Amino acid sequence: MQNSDNEGVIVLGATPIGNLSDASPRLREIMESADVIAAEDTRNFHHLAHALGIKPAGRVMSLHEHNEAHKLGEVIELAREGATVLVVSDAGMPAVSDPGYPLVAAAMEAGIRVTAVPGPSAVLTALALSGLPTGRFTFEGFLPRKAGERRKRLGALLHEERTMVFFEAPHRVADFLASAIEAFGAQRQAAVARELTKKFEEVRRDELGALKAWADEGLRGEIVVVISGASAPETASIEDLLPKVSTLVADGMRMKQAVAEVAEAAGAKKRDLYEAVLAERHEAKK
Repeated sequence: MQNSDNEGVIVLGATPIGNLSDASPRLREIMESADVIAAEDTRNFHHLAHALGIKPAGRVMSLHEHNEAHKLGEVIELAREGATVLVVSDAGMPAVSDPGYPLVAAAMEAGIRVTAVPGPSAVLTALALSGLPTGRFTFEGFLPRKAGERRKRLGALLHEERTMVFFEAPHRVADFLASAIEAFGAQRQAAVARELTKKFEEVRRDELGALKAWADEGLRGEIVVVISGASAPETASIEDLLPKVSTLVADGMRMKQAVAEVAEAAGAKKRDLYEAVLAERHEAKK
């Protein structure tokens, strides 16, 4: 039923990514009580409700990538009139590689309250099971299907030091890993997780080259690929940078400019390098 204070709300509800038992009590409660349920696929929502033994009291409407732009106004108006609108995708948290982000942005712009019922996440589950560093990571979602565009996106991540998480379709995983090998090398550590939380859950951890050979045999199920970040570049010592400054100066560049360029490229302190260059010149005059 509608909120008694006539203040509507949009609720992002995280649904199970595989195991139905992961549906939280809060999700079950709001699935039953919400005035409106905006579902990525209404058939999948009804299947989930039936499997959980839930009979939604509210109206169920579709909200997917192809109609979201046209449905925003309707959903926001429903909330403005006092309705509790539950937004669900087929699996996991809406707005994360699923419909929902445009609605959240529009709702906040309109002053409509947005909250969430947290729960299962393929991104965090795969990251936690990958065996790779979890302190800092970046979620890249689905990359372009075209090989050239995919290689370009991966190439831009060559120096990314955070662990990287990707979604990929099972029939494209081998091609994705081939592109990843081109970008990062066959020895880069990675993990491929499939069917997370389901009966045939599998997480394979290895170098990209070995994972590509495994994926060539064919994979089934929902796939998440986790790739380790690049190693932090070693910081060159001031002494190592002196020859580079000398080379630039010999080519006609002013010393201060040469020091500035070399220091910036190496991530060194310009003042320390400048003083070292002066000290080296002083020693050379003795």
